[in-house]
Amino acid sequence: MKRVITYGTFDLIHYGHINLLKRAKELGDYLIVALSTDEFNWREKQKKCYFSYEERQRLLEAIRYVDLVIPEENWEQKVTDVQLYKVDTFVMGDDWAGKFDFLKDFCNVVYLPRTPEISTTQIKQDLKQ
Repeated sequence: MKRVITYGTFDLIHYGHINLLKRAKELGDYLIVALSTDEFNWREKQKKCYFSYEERQRLLEAIRYVDLVIPEENWEQKVTDVQLYKVDTFVMGDDWAGKFDFLKDFCNVVYLPRTPEISTTQIKQDLKQ
């Protein structure tokens, strides 16, 4: 079984997220999503989520491409997660290109193109207008 992992906040889930999850799942048999906790988002990213971790987790678990959701609590846990969950492929959006190449010592690293016309940041900006 080929295992794939991706990381993110996944707040205000939209079709760009679904596209990423679908393409990530196509790279293997089992997709793990490491979901940023509320504390991690605030402490490290200065990001306040609209939906709580538990709500975002339930939303992700309802998506057919997602097999397992685990918490992302810090930047450093990626190597441990890859080893613990026996991950074959690490996937992120191409806006992170090169940032996780250090994981190539442990698994395949793939940066997928983002869906260009949609982002959570853009949705939030549009709603303010």
